[in-house]
Formats: sequence, C-alpha cells, structure tokens
Amino acid sequence: MIILAIETSCDDTAISTIKTTASALKKKQPFFNDFEILSDCISSQASIHSPYGGVFPAIAKREHQKSLTPLLIKSLKNSGLLKKNKKPIDAKKLLKVQKILERNQDIFNDLKEFFKKYDIPEINKIAVTIGPGLEPCLYTGINFARALSLYWDIPLVAVNHLEGHIFSNWLAPIEKIEFPALALVVSGGNTQIIYIETLGKYKIIGETRDDAAGECFDKTARILGLGYPGGPNIAKEAKKFKEKKYNISLPRPMKHDKNYDFSFSGLKTAVLYDFKKRTEKEKKDKNYIIEMCYEIEKSIIDVLVFKTMKATEVLKTKTVLLGGGVSANKELIKEFKKQCKIKKIKFSAPLSKFSSDNASMIALSALFSPNTKIISWQKMKPNSNLKING
Repeated sequence: MIILAIETSCDDTAISTIKTTASALKKKQPFFNDFEILSDCISSQASIHSPYGGVFPAIAKREHQKSLTPLLIKSLKNSGLLKKNKKPIDAKKLLKVQKILERNQDIFNDLKEFFKKYDIPEINKIAVTIGPGLEPCLYTGINFARALSLYWDIPLVAVNHLEGHIFSNWLAPIEKIEFPALALVVSGGNTQIIYIETLGKYKIIGETRDDAAGECFDKTARILGLGYPGGPNIAKEAKKFKEKKYNISLPRPMKHDKNYDFSFSGLKTAVLYDFKKRTEKEKKDKNYIIEMCYEIEKSIIDVLVFKTMKATEVLKTKTVLLGGGVSANKELIKEFKKQCKIKKIKFSAPLSKFSSDNASMIALSALFSPNTKIISWQKMKPNSNLKING
C-alpha cells in the first residue's frame, strides 16, 4: 500500500508519500516500523506573507497553484515513483480535468504537461486535506487531488486536518500510546483540547472562543515589529530574558474558569495597550521587547498547560499529546514534560519538522484512522470549519 497525500489548508504546500503493509493496517495504532516515509516535501510561504504579519488567503492560493505540480514531481522522484510516459495522453479525461480546474488554469496547464511527460505512478490511494482551513487554499489542493484521481483512476481519501495533527505524534519512534488520552492541538488557526477514547474516537472538550494561540503569537509579534511567523520570533527573543526591568505583567485569560475553553484576544489587547503607553525610546529598547516576549510566551503557556492538565485530572486520561505549529515551542514542551512527570502520565509531542502543517501526517491519518472515507472526485468538497469527531 502506497499513499500520496496533499496538504494545502493554509500557507504551506505539502506533498508526501508513505508506504505500509496490509498487516500493519490491521493494528489499532501505527508504529514507526509499520510504515516508511518515501518522501516528505514542503514549499513554505512564510517569507511571502511576512510583510503582512499573517497569511493573506489570495496570495496563499496563488502560491499553492504555482507549487503543486513541481512539488508532485519532486515527491514522486524522491519516492522512486516518477516514470516517463510512453502512452498518448487521454484526451477525454483531459477535458474532464480541465473542467475540474476551470478556475485553476495555471494548475491545468502544468498538469497537462505532466500527464504528457509522466506515467501513472504505482500508488494505491490519494489523500487530501478537506478542512478545517482557509477555503481558497483547501479548494486548490482538493481540485488538484480530484484531477489526479480522475486521470489516474485512483481512489480519493478525505482527511481532517486536526486529526492529521494528532497522528503527527506517530511520525517518530514513540512508545505505545495509552488511552484514553488528551490532545492539545494548538496552531495559528486552532486551539482545542480533544478527548481521545481511542484513535478515531474524539470529543472536543475545550476550544478557543476567539483568537487561537498561534494567532495571538502572530498578532503580538506584529505589534512589536517582529514579523511573521510570530511564534518562533517571540520564542527567540524570550529566550534572551534574564531579569525584569519594565515589570510587565500580562493576564492569563480564562485560566481559572470552570471549563476548558480559551480566549487570547484579551492578551493581544493587553500587549497593544502596554506598547502604546510606552515612549518611542522604550518601544525600541531591546530589553523591553525581550521582556514583553517572555511575558507573552509565559502567559500563553501557563494557560495552555494549566487547562490541559486540569482536564487530565478530571477525565483520568493516561497520555497528553501535542499537535500543531505551536507544539514546536520548546518552553511549552518543557513545561508539559514537567507537569506530566508530576502527574505520572505519558507525554508525546511531534518532531519539530512535523509540528507544522505537513502531508505525512495527512497520509498517516488516511492510512490508519477508522474515520477514513473514500469519496469520489465528483463529490469531494472543502469544509473550512470542519470539526473533529468520531
């Protein structure tokens, strides 16, 4: 079984291929030696969106259109699956592909040349992210996958992006995960605590009511003039902190509320108010920026860890899993390890290269999740507000 996966939910174009066996697919959870990552290719748009301080959907869509076919070629070549075509192009199928891609003319032109030059690869399924995410970006990846599915006559699998982030934990050698577990999926677009009875059976028990944690990092970084992506930039400055000179104290929103929900818009506003009241000299002082970054990071981590650990205690879960771009934050991982050790429960976080959006997590989810559904290319549609359930 070889699966090709496509991920375009936000600003990273990603294509991956994973190989596994029939016996591995029967297991309740995958292990690192049950599959082989043949390729994991990503085209990042971070530098393109940096001037805007966040993702600009129309630009993200345009960049996906540019990147998808070249990335497909790279992925298949890295996997040893790229073969020269010796057959004439199928004109009837190409007309249908053109119809699918009528709003993505650049992709159609690229794929037309691709189909002329390369043969159908030896893959069994195509997986694609259908949501949640930015709708223009999701549409681009889905239509690309639909076109490949039609022309190659290969089944198409719909994948929930959030479930992909949960499965990212299995993309590295880890111990067997004990259930029930809690997953904290935390990124630029999502901040959710998900109760996992077992893989495939999920229930959202807490989520953000406004800004996601990653979004808060991006917006506060923009206020401070640190650029996009905000999380890594704030973490870099926070690491330099040694002592308080400005006595900055930010709120920990909803930390002690009797629920597992989050709210980070107030934190962003507090940073803005503090920044506005400073003199021009203070705003440019590196010590002020460092101290503010330290306090922003600490505030977000305090709330995320406190609420998640509170939920583990109440729900008697055996494992905490992280997922999403913010899960790469070293201080967040350090604090979770500390708290999980105290509570004597297991902890897992993805490798840093798999914490952000990638297609390998989409492929793994498509292979091993009981929620996997094959959907015909005619019916495949995006759902930008898709929830995780099962």
